[in-house]
Amino acid sequence: MAKIGIYGSSFDPITNVHLWTASTVAHRCRLDRVIFLPCSSKRPDKSLHASDEHRWNMIQLAIDGNDKFVADDYEMKQAGWEIATYLTLKHYKEAFPDDDIYFIMGADLLVDIGEGKWKKSEELIQENKFIVMARDGINMLAAISKSPILRNADDGQTFHLIDKGLAMEISSTYIRDEFQRGGEPRYLVPDNCYAYMCQHKLYR
Repeated sequence: MAKIGIYGSSFDPITNVHLWTASTVAHRCRLDRVIFLPCSSKRPDKSLHASDEHRWNMIQLAIDGNDKFVADDYEMKQAGWEIATYLTLKHYKEAFPDDDIYFIMGADLLVDIGEGKWKKSEELIQENKFIVMARDGINMLAAISKSPILRNADDGQTFHLIDKGLAMEISSTYIRDEFQRGGEPRYLVPDNCYAYMCQHKLYR
């Protein structure tokens, strides 16, 4: 039985922090594989800046050489208004029925789910396992205890909380802003991704 982490994000662009986070989570939680899952550009709640093709190419460049990292365009190919994390995890549990599937997310998303802001929030929490990464200013235990959705599912197996050394906050937004203002975000992204962004004049 393998342990697989599903790591969803816009990856617009993928950053060194995404890679470092995935690597740290894989090491601490003994994951055999991390699946990088770029979101659909058709989602009504997302406004993306690079095309699906460019985002996908940069992810492939970024994870090249790490045999624990793979990318999947499953959500990219879905109709944006039909996507729900609940359905995505159902897909992976059916694709890997003999493996343990974990959804990797930040503590900010845990709060949103606990407040019922996600589609099928209760079913999502009751039927799945989560690796939750610390975010500055968010008390994860308090978030769980004050949400009926979260605390009623907390059986000691549902949430794996990582609260040490994972709150680096270099965002894709910061990198896009630096590019737009003529800045130099070179060392915040993998070298081959930086070269790709320059070649295709992304985020200018």
